[in-house]
This record gives sequence, structure tokens and C-alpha cells, in this order.
Amino acid sequence: MTRRTRLPAAGGVALVLVAGAGVAAAVGFGGGSGDDSAEARTGTPGSATVTRQTLADGETVDGELGYGPSRTATSRLPGTLTALADTGTTVARGKTLYAVDNDPVVLLYGRLPAYRTLQPGVEGSDVRQLERNLEALGYSGFTVDDAYTWATAEAVRAWQEDLGVPETGRVELGRIEFADGAVRVEGHQLEVGAAVQPGQAVLTYTGTRRLITVELDVDDRRLAERGTAVQVTLPDGRPVAGKVDRVETVIRNGSADAGGDTGAETRIEVTVAVDDQKALAGFDRASAEITFTASERTDVLTVPVAALLALAEGGYGLEVLDEGSSRIVAVTTGLFADGRVEVSGDGIAEGTTVGMPR
Repeated sequence: MTRRTRLPAAGGVALVLVAGAGVAAAVGFGGGSGDDSAEARTGTPGSATVTRQTLADGETVDGELGYGPSRTATSRLPGTLTALADTGTTVARGKTLYAVDNDPVVLLYGRLPAYRTLQPGVEGSDVRQLERNLEALGYSGFTVDDAYTWATAEAVRAWQEDLGVPETGRVELGRIEFADGAVRVEGHQLEVGAAVQPGQAVLTYTGTRRLITVELDVDDRRLAERGTAVQVTLPDGRPVAGKVDRVETVIRNGSADAGGDTGAETRIEVTVAVDDQKALAGFDRASAEITFTASERTDVLTVPVAALLALAEGGYGLEVLDEGSSRIVAVTTGLFADGRVEVSGDGIAEGTTVGMPR
């Protein structure tokens, strides 16, 4: 008697041990493919049919339609908050987000946060980032590189003169806020006139484009690679094309339980961009469905995953049923998705009947 094991592949299918009642032998199979089979007389098992279809490894999840993840502008300066950009307004490069003691904190573009005072003699990628912004704002006389030279300082003095602030030639920590691009002010954390301290949140902002934000389990990270095409279903049922714009790992803190554990959970935050921004008009904060497809196989033969037999010799097989008898046929497996698996092997064709566990 041969013992056959119904085993999972990707997807967490439960392990089921099945004794092959009346099966004479299942030999000659290696690595999941082969030509041999074993004839067997069996009772009447459950069955399934080999189906030809498109198989996709994907998932549909709910997302929030808005302007993408919210960011916080945190003051690095002590003083009095004397100005704030209005909520809902757009702040572009070189414009003021807020002011402390009547000196502006200016928005510039870049991914690297400001973390030190920039002045002659300093070198690094943050210097290059600043110089790119000065050049974009129309200032010249310096070379865009990693070195903060006296020429850079002269350009900074000209910029400071236009801003109406002391012309020091250096950029103190806290005088600029870097963001990926223009921002939309989402909300205020403080009111004008409030005392502000270093490390205190002043306002929150988002990007200016309408986006959909989705959170995935860590196990679903494969679904969301930057640039991957997705389908977005809007609240009114219309489908539109989308693309994964940003993928970040975030920690969500839950409320503390009786043991003091906050229940922190790691999540994958995905931002989906939609080129057709007009299609999003009329929706403010709303829910939208996002369909991710990690991989797809078209026009392939599939069976339920539970029909697979793990052969003692290695690889997988199927119990092919034919006019009251059965035989074990080795198969090669492909994509697993939605409880089905892509299969190929000798004697496996569309419409073939295969055994299933009772």
C-alpha cells in the first residue's frame, strides 16, 4: 500500500494524509514530472475537473481615496508662531509653510531631511540638495555639488535678502523644510501666537495629487512593487488604471492591553497613483478598492490545490480517474492562486477528471 500525502504549496493549504486504498504502487516519479503511472482500483472518490483558465496571484483590498499619507512639519526652533499657511492651500518650492518670531520656515524639495546647519566648509548630499533648490529658484554663481563654498554662501545671502531675513550666508537648522514636491496643508497642530519649542509639531501636510492609500499585511509585500500596475474601483463602481507610487514599512501602535503590551504591528503602507485625475473629481475622503496582481498565467490548465498528491519519490501527482479505475500521474506545478494551481503532465488535459479528498 502506498501512502500519499496531500500537501500545501504557497497559500497555506492544510496538510491531509490519505491512505491509497487499493493502489498497487506509485513509482518512477522524480522532481514533479515523469511519464510513468500506476494503475489502481479504487472506490468512488470525490472528483474535480481540469480547467483551462487565466490564473492570477492577487488580492483586492480597500483603500482610502485622498491625498496620500500625511506628514508632519516639526519645528526645530524656539519662539512664537507668527504665521501659518492656511489649511487646504498649496505651498510650492521657496514659499513659507510657517514663521517663527516672524522669520519664515521655507519649503524646499528633496527626500533628505534637514539635519544640520549648512555653511561654508560643509560637504554632503544635503548641500547638493540645497544648491539644486537655489538653482531652481533662479540663483546662480555656484556649482551644484556636495561642497558648500563661499560662492554658495553668496547665493544664500541673495536668497535671504529676498526673504527679508538676516543675510548670514548660512542656513540654520530649522529654517527650511524638505518635501518631495509641492504640498497641501492638511491641518494645524498649533495656532498663531502659540509658544513653540524644538521638536513640537506645527502642521501636517500631504502631496497635491489625489492618491489612494492602502495598508497590506507584511506577508503580502510581494503584491506591491513600485511601478506595478493595479486596478482601482472607484466608489461609483468605475474602474480606472493605477500604479504603485510608494511602498513603506510602518509601525502601527495599538492600545495597551492588561499586560502593558501596546500591540504594535508592522504594516506595509502603499500609495497608488492614478493618471486620470479627472476621474477622481467629486470624491473627497472616500473608499476605493485596489486589485493587486503579483503574477498572472493565461490559458493554463488548473486543478484545486487539494487535488495535489505529494509523491514519496518527490514532486507532485494527480489521481486521474477514468471509467472506474484510477492512476497516479506525475505533474509539474506552476502558479498557485485562489485555491487552484497550474499543472502540466502527460495525460493531463482540459476536462480530465482527477480525484479529490472526501
